Amino acid sequence: MAEASTRETYGKTLVELGRENPNIVVLDADVSPSTMTNFFAREFPERFFDCGLEEQNMIGIAAGLAASGKTVFATTFVVFVVCRCFDQLRLCLSQPNLNAKIVATHGGISVGEDGISHQAIEDLALCCALPSFTVVVPADAIETAGAIRAAASDYGPFYIRLSRPKTPIVYPEGYHFTLGKAVTMRQGKDATIIAVGIMVAKALEAADSLAKQDIDCRIINMHTLKPLDEAAIVKAASETGAIVVAEEHLAQGGLGSRVAQIVAKEKPVPMEFVNLGDRYASSGKAEELLQRYGLTARDIEESVKSAVKRK
Repeated sequence: MAEASTRETYGKTLVELGRENPNIVVLDADVSPSTMTNFFAREFPERFFDCGLEEQNMIGIAAGLAASGKTVFATTFVVFVVCRCFDQLRLCLSQPNLNAKIVATHGGISVGEDGISHQAIEDLALCCALPSFTVVVPADAIETAGAIRAAASDYGPFYIRLSRPKTPIVYPEGYHFTLGKAVTMRQGKDATIIAVGIMVAKALEAADSLAKQDIDCRIINMHTLKPLDEAAIVKAASETGAIVVAEEHLAQGGLGSRVAQIVAKEKPVPMEFVNLGDRYASSGKAEELLQRYGLTARDIEESVKSAVKRK
């Protein structure tokens, strides 16, 4: 598969939106060359604010600008804005339901050599716990552009998680992103893999391998974790009878937990989970870490076989 950078796509999409909407302002916390908000800063310096290494203050500024009627995009690395600023996200954005979009890069363990201190693997659980927040994890650069545009046009606080490395392109040009609507990437009757972010490409790879073993897998990209497409989950459980959830996140509180709630309530079927479990990772190259901690196409493949055996 061809690859592209979700964070670079984010920066370029911000510039397009800035040209279309003079009400958009962008904040960053001293990492704009890495988050790619520097594209916006160069073209619209009067609407870009570098808040320095003060992420909590950045969220307060975002809240003030949003309360003044601006559409705000606030950006830094995932680990800094979610883990360090949870109180500000809760008090300043979620409770008053303000129109600020938190778009964070360097999510998961695929930050690689940045190491354990920069690996944000609790973020989805934290942000999904916030009332009024919409939570999105795009699967590739094409979906990222659609998600950023959707966030700009939809009122309320958003959390959008992007990656550090380039990621495989899984969508064709012209793909239309719809908030809260899961995408069936591949039909199948024997099991369903529900994946998010970088795990979508790995799920597709696993399905190709499983097809050679006469296991027909449905692939669903659950790009919006909140609000969740419950109908797609129930349909998959009813029609395929087994579900595997794949995510670059801890076991607790992320996509797997949210899908399991729906399955348990509406249509119990065998489930398996591909995630980091209950542990932090170490430092290393991204692909080495994904392999070491069980986030590969082969891990998804083995989980599907286990779920199918339990049907």
